[in-house]
Amino acid sequence: MEIPLKQLKNLIATLDAGGVSELEYEDEKIKLRLVLGRAAPALATAAVALPASTVATSVAPSASDVTDPDLVVVTSPFVGTFYRAPSPEAPAFVELGALVKKGQTLCIVEAMKLMNEIEADDNGTVEEVLVENGASVEFGQKLFKIRRVG
Repeated sequence: MEIPLKQLKNLIATLDAGGVSELEYEDEKIKLRLVLGRAAPALATAAVALPASTVATSVAPSASDVTDPDLVVVTSPFVGTFYRAPSPEAPAFVELGALVKKGQTLCIVEAMKLMNEIEADDNGTVEEVLVENGASVEFGQKLFKIRRVG
């Protein structure tokens, strides 16, 4: 069963107006999970037949990072499980000190059995990996610190 886009938009607007950040609903015809991000309201995800995809990350500098405009903090756009590599036997997508290019995969966040690649939003050097492989992450949780270059 598909939910009409207008109905889905109305539901999201109602949840947002009510200050609700997450909703899960399931019956015999549909399973729906909505997560609304307060830091990035445009990042609302609905798990209604979403394919595994590549997801752009939210970049939100913390108070301690505000003094350094070249330091980018990559955050999780989902609640899920953080993986540094595409499989247990594969090497990590990026290592500490690695140069990354805009659009390069940094990690995977598994959310509701979907593997979502998290990409770099800018060229830079990985300064810090903030999450352990296999750890659970929350929406907006900091994953990497990347220093912008060129």
